[in-house]
Amino acid sequence: MRTLLSVGAALAVIYFGSTGQEGDGVTNTVLLLAVAAGLTVWYLTRPTSGKPVS
Repeated sequence: MRTLLSVGAALAVIYFGSTGQEGDGVTNTVLLLAVAAGLTVWYLTRPTSGKPVS
């Protein structure tokens, strides 16, 4: 499930980053943002360890 959400977030960034009015397509910045979005979702959806917060 984490993988699906991460890939979905990255693809969403690529899609919305490539459909701009300038028509430049996918740039290196969009790819970098897509990787960052994927990694962020991957990190935020990690399972908890079950330990209480101290």
